[in-house]
Amino acid sequence: MILVGRHPVLMGDAKSPLCIFCEIIARRSPAHIVYEDEACVAFLDLFPFTRGHLLLVPRHHIDRLTDLPESEYPGFLRALSHICQRVERLSRHYNVSANQGELAGQIVFHLHFHLIPRYGEANPFRTHPRERLDEVDAQEVVRILAAP
Repeated sequence: MILVGRHPVLMGDAKSPLCIFCEIIARRSPAHIVYEDEACVAFLDLFPFTRGHLLLVPRHHIDRLTDLPESEYPGFLRALSHICQRVERLSRHYNVSANQGELAGQIVFHLHFHLIPRYGEANPFRTHPRERLDEVDAQEVVRILAAP
């Protein structure tokens, strides 16, 4: 494991890529999971921009959106829409984004979308230290978002 900024990332090689998201999906690394189906898993970001900041990842390892097979678009988009509906329990205002590539800010090279609830704060994407996820608050947000 290495640290990229303050973010832990597992590294592998081209034949056996290892990443923290694959470890979470396999339940070998802890996470606050709020949703999962046959195609995707959604969990709280460990270093959230705002309360309820989620990541949605496909179950199998791919680096980028352009690597996602077209046959998987419906399942992924369905999960994304479903998670957006859950985020609206926290705020009707939110960002949905995907950083594609190192220069775009991608830290973990496993396709993922950020869902970031907005509460009227200043732009959360400005460069400032992000605080580690609070365990007690994480459990409360999971309770809100994980309910069917």
